Amino acid sequence: MTNNHTSHLTLYILGAIVGAVGLAFLSPETAMRLEVGGDIFLRLLTMMVVPLVMASVMSGIIGLGDVRKLGRPGGAAVAYYLTTTALAVVVGLIMVNLIRPGVGTVDPATLEAMAAEGEGIATQQGDTTLGGIFRNLLLMLFTDNLIAAAAETNLLALIVFAIIFAGMLTTMGQRVSALCQMIVQVNDALLSFILLLMRLAPAGIFCLVTARFGEAQAEGNLMLVLQQTGAYFLTVLAGLAVHALLTLPLILWVFTRRNPFRFTYQMSQALLTAFSTASSTATLPVTMECAVTKAGISKRSSEFVLPLGATINMDGTALYEAVAAIFIAQAIGFELGMTQQVVVAVTATLAAIGAAGIPEAGLVTLVIVLGAVGLPIEYIGLILSVDWLLDRFRTAVNAFGDSVGSAVVERTFDT
Repeated sequence: MTNNHTSHLTLYILGAIVGAVGLAFLSPETAMRLEVGGDIFLRLLTMMVVPLVMASVMSGIIGLGDVRKLGRPGGAAVAYYLTTTALAVVVGLIMVNLIRPGVGTVDPATLEAMAAEGEGIATQQGDTTLGGIFRNLLLMLFTDNLIAAAAETNLLALIVFAIIFAGMLTTMGQRVSALCQMIVQVNDALLSFILLLMRLAPAGIFCLVTARFGEAQAEGNLMLVLQQTGAYFLTVLAGLAVHALLTLPLILWVFTRRNPFRFTYQMSQALLTAFSTASSTATLPVTMECAVTKAGISKRSSEFVLPLGATINMDGTALYEAVAAIFIAQAIGFELGMTQQVVVAVTATLAAIGAAGIPEAGLVTLVIVLGAVGLPIEYIGLILSVDWLLDRFRTAVNAFGDSVGSAVVERTFDT
């Protein structure tokens, strides 16, 4: 795919999103009928995730030639993801304490109605202690059934297996040369399929976006809920903007000296796809394709770092969870002290790592954050009405954080 064609494709995708929102407001019934087209595109993307993750991670490890070379890039990737996630949480806490969106912005009647709406999600509360969260994260690294993990898209367990298996292959020499070559060839073929799939992206994204916005418009409550939760909505967007436009570009420039504006444009197809699908996992194939063919990031780095990032790097989700927790506390008059806000920060960071890369998975992990500081779980209903829209913005930030990570970690691979 030529650079000229990819530039046009980015414009087509952007135009599809704008047109989709326009159709949703003009004719919501028509927009909702197009949902099947969006579902087909999302399924095609999701279908590629498990084979692509397995092939790309193993191909990246095999490309190193010596499994012992993995230590430095692996450590750098984990350090980057933990650092940026923690920074995102700090940004979110600063913004929500400065703006204080929950103070006096939600009337008692709305508070009661939204609490009732959130009661269903409250039943999903699990172990909210830090020890329990650590235990669950540790168990996520391993599976007792590899096929079941693939069926459930448990990427973290698949990545651990792929790293161990490919690392073992690098120690076996010529005995497994044919197998290693086949893994690399399968990975190349899957990436070629992604290029083909991207030709359908504008149509698929149009259907995805217009159906969701059309549903909100048909219910007649989109503008109303934005008014009711406008301060919260703008606080999350402001925090995401600071992280995506200041924190991540600064990290990119300091460690790689890349032009952040040019890099953002190079990754624009992945960011627009992330906004449209609201799924880091579904966007992964596009992110990998953009990183290699447009941003010029080495295949070794993108194949190792990006699948890991789509699983554990959730900057936008962590920021949103921190803001949401403090917003709910402010709205119900529950004052959180510095110690409790530190607990929110730590829990949001860990919960975001454990969040699945699927639409609105952050809602489930938010339950853990609220429970950690004793906030009533049912008041999650305060943010339900706009969560689907914010989910799109925070997923785009997640994908951008992954791509910056692949550029930063690239420098740790031996040349």
